[in-house]
Amino acid sequence: MSTAPAAAPPRPAAAARRARRRSSLAPLLLLSPAGLVLAGVTIAPIVFLVLTSFTDYDQRSLFTGAYDVVGLAQYADILGDPEFWLALVRTLVFTSALVAGSVLIGAGMSHLLTRLPAALRLLTTVVLILAWAMPNVASSLIWRWLFQPQYGVVNWLLTRTGLVGDLTSTNWAADPRLAWVCIWLLVVWQAVPFLALTLHAAETQVPIERKEAARLDGASELAVYRVVVLPALRPTLLLVTMLSVIWDFNVFNQIWLVSAGGPDGATSTLGVFTFTTAFSGGARVGTGSAVAVASTLILFALSAVYIRTLVRSGEEL
Repeated sequence: MSTAPAAAPPRPAAAARRARRRSSLAPLLLLSPAGLVLAGVTIAPIVFLVLTSFTDYDQRSLFTGAYDVVGLAQYADILGDPEFWLALVRTLVFTSALVAGSVLIGAGMSHLLTRLPAALRLLTTVVLILAWAMPNVASSLIWRWLFQPQYGVVNWLLTRTGLVGDLTSTNWAADPRLAWVCIWLLVVWQAVPFLALTLHAAETQVPIERKEAARLDGASELAVYRVVVLPALRPTLLLVTMLSVIWDFNVFNQIWLVSAGGPDGATSTLGVFTFTTAFSGGARVGTGSAVAVASTLILFALSAVYIRTLVRSGEEL
């Protein structure tokens, strides 16, 4: 009686390859839903933005769907528009002021946290987190109420000091210099908590023995911070500075809600200029898209220069 030979068991090597293939596909399958959502809400709008910047898409196109491809004409128009260059200069100057103020105050607050008692440090940390977690739209509206003429708390307090005269009826948003000061205070107030807590986390990693050794050598507290703490904070400090440049370059909500880019466009940065170009008047969406793309390229260029400088100086992010 003959019997068919039994099938040979699969080779271990082939089974191992199939197992590795299945294990390598599992993460991709798990990430694919989030990837599709991310592509839909991020990549697709970016592609639409870039494509629209090469067209004359405007208010008429929103209803008829008709538009013409104009190539680089939109970019030529904005590069020849003096308002674009004024907005760019305002953005660069204001970004520099914001980054300098927020990083300096954040570093000071970080060092202060290390010297507070545990209970007071916990309370300060909670307050910083609450301030940072507040939506910037809500913060901007509250800020606007604080600086309101007639019944604003800030005007009342400054008037009560008697140092600056009667500011009861002063409208901060109607004066270019005061509007910039008001917006600067708002953005810095929102940025400081994140910077302070991030730098504080890095500062707590500095060995206390180094600080004590410097103090035994007769170094003052300022010298200890400059010679011991600051070099240890440098990588984190450079990272939060780069993040601050990116965030502050793109500030829009605070400016729009406090001054709407006024008075007479005096506080119009690239973000405000992009919005008013694309959605005000004739809704020149194509031109606004070109401004947005140009702004992104400028920010990429600034970031590339910054990172290149870090690499040349030997710093590690």
